[in-house]
Amino acid sequence: MPIKLGQIYLATSTLFATSIISNSTTVLAQINLEKINQQRDYATLNLTNRHKLEITVQETEQITQVHRLRDVSPKDWSYEALRSLAERYGCITGFPDQIYQGNQPLSRYEFAAGFNSCLEKIESLISSSNRVNREDIEIINRLAQDFSQEIAVLSSKVDNLDSRFTLINDHQFSTTSILTGEAVFGLGSVLTGSKDDGESNIERVPFLGNQVTLELATSFTGEDELSIELEAANLPDLADVTATFQGELSFSGSNDNNLELDLVAYTFLLGDNLEIIIGATGLAADDIAETINFFEGDNGADGAISNFGGLNPIYETSGDAGLGMIYELGETIEISAGYLADPANEPTDEGGIFNAPYGAIAQVIVSPSDRLNLAFTYIHSRDQSDTDTGSDLANLQSFTEDEFDEAVPTVSDSYGVEFSYELSDFLVIGGWGGLSKVTTLSTLSGEIERGTQDVWNWALTLAFPDLGKEGNLGGIVIGAEPWVTNSSIDNLGEDEEISLHLEAFYQYRLSGNIAITPGIVWITAPSNNDQSDDLVIGVIRTTLAF
Repeated sequence: MPIKLGQIYLATSTLFATSIISNSTTVLAQINLEKINQQRDYATLNLTNRHKLEITVQETEQITQVHRLRDVSPKDWSYEALRSLAERYGCITGFPDQIYQGNQPLSRYEFAAGFNSCLEKIESLISSSNRVNREDIEIINRLAQDFSQEIAVLSSKVDNLDSRFTLINDHQFSTTSILTGEAVFGLGSVLTGSKDDGESNIERVPFLGNQVTLELATSFTGEDELSIELEAANLPDLADVTATFQGELSFSGSNDNNLELDLVAYTFLLGDNLEIIIGATGLAADDIAETINFFEGDNGADGAISNFGGLNPIYETSGDAGLGMIYELGETIEISAGYLADPANEPTDEGGIFNAPYGAIAQVIVSPSDRLNLAFTYIHSRDQSDTDTGSDLANLQSFTEDEFDEAVPTVSDSYGVEFSYELSDFLVIGGWGGLSKVTTLSTLSGEIERGTQDVWNWALTLAFPDLGKEGNLGGIVIGAEPWVTNSSIDNLGEDEEISLHLEAFYQYRLSGNIAITPGIVWITAPSNNDQSDDLVIGVIRTTLAF
């Protein structure tokens, strides 16, 4: 049966719709794809200088039997046209998952490109056999004449795109590396609060500072990554003003805006399920063991606005240089383990890989479903018991250094349970509980007694993804930062009161690269002392990603 004009129009139209899906530009199929493969098979190539080109490469396969397409049914009004064009001329393409997506809209230029593809196939058939009948040839000639202008424009676009790609290839930053960055502007102030048993008010002076992070991600095989981070910041540590670690901001810290090396780590795969992480500096426990907290941010640039709100504080007890591994046992269990020491780079009696303060991490994550994650964490550390969250007594090493001019040596065992449950696409409930048993290894020449502390913390989190707009995030954190509930160090004792941590923030995304996050942190009984007025901190964090 001869192919009618309407059938050819329909088939070539839907043909090019799939071509558009498999390529981010209507003419990508005519570019030398070997140039793209040289870029480590990246799915996307970006140039953010004077020119920007984004190319997405997705495989398609030729279809000669239309019944192989899962989204095309014999009941469809277009079925016969597609079947005839596929079986007679073989110029229909589908995706590897055997779908066609024939309902995609298309422009005249898109139709012209699709028609040109079929035209080339039919011309090949004409030159090799007599399978094409005269009526089809007349229809093709008429269409070629009707769309000659569009085909000429497409040919010009191919030449222009190829020239631009050559320019990008010659002037790109690197064939193996991607440079990204974030700039955080932090505006905040203590709104109310007192210290020294309520005898003096905390200064309520607004501050404005910044944190800038540059990350260079390099891959040599496509299955590995070398991460190098540089950071400059001048944001205050509020503990210097409030006299407590409680309520400390996630993006606080200053190096006087000197650009410093913050992270050097290399990640690679061994087999299909084992990931190895080697860190020379800046590697943390949560880089190895996933915290499964919805509010964990990257250097405080997003997520929770406080240190405590981002993750269970027991993850803060280990860091700097070492080795980690992550093993996926099927689809429901993930096992991670690691060893971190600081300073591992100093070959001294108190430094090096094995003599320096260290932390050993082990964790199992169980995911009974796509929406529920449970984590069980254990960390053993020596001289890394402080978390920089919670009460003074819960940070025993910094406390003894302030009181006795010497940090007491400690060994600690920390246990954590974390969970995250996605009740819906717009509500995620999570939380954790943690216990650290911190034992002193010295009396500091009789200043303190040998003994053990029980340090507890807990939190409940409510996350509201896409609140008001896609990409936004609302968050509520209710919990208790680390406090000492029991201690056999008699002359130091325990914390008298329980201090609650209340936090709320709203991360509003102005664009894909800019987010503004107003938030408030409320601490009851600061320093676990009910004689002090509640501490309230307000902030506005602006994050620009580039």
